[in-house]
Amino acid sequence: MTGMIPSTSAPWLRPETQALSQRLLISYQRAFAQHLLVCDQDVQFQRTAAQELFASPMAVLAHDHRADPLLTYANSTALRLWGHRWQTMVGMPSRLTAEESARRERASALQQAHQRAGFRGYCGIRINYEGRRFMIQNAQIWPLWDDNNDVCGQAAAFSSWWWL
Repeated sequence: MTGMIPSTSAPWLRPETQALSQRLLISYQRAFAQHLLVCDQDVQFQRTAAQELFASPMAVLAHDHRADPLLTYANSTALRLWGHRWQTMVGMPSRLTAEESARRERASALQQAHQRAGFRGYCGIRINYEGRRFMIQNAQIWPLWDDNNDVCGQAAAFSSWWWL
């Protein structure tokens, strides 16, 4: 099969990203008392969950817990919306997902999600790599908890958006 990229080279299937995908799903369930995805929990659950999360039609993103957080995850839908490849989006400051005029509102929603351990119903304007604006609606934002029960980042998911 010439031209095929081995699945192990896909960044979303690397062991550390599979672990992050698992953290996203477990933290979502903790925050909202429901599953973000429905997939079988078999021996290959972590790999299957990572594949399903990356291929999901809803946009899913996550960032770390720095003062100026960097994106640590973006699924295929988010990558398409923002017009990036994994290598350029993961690692960039998450504030750059919104235009400057919308960043204060975005920061407020992130703070609410942190204080409440999860927030549903966020709406806001975002901007992609080419400067094209879009509205997201009914986003869910939740903290990511590590194995020590400490917050180690935040994630967001939404399936409703339109171009402005």
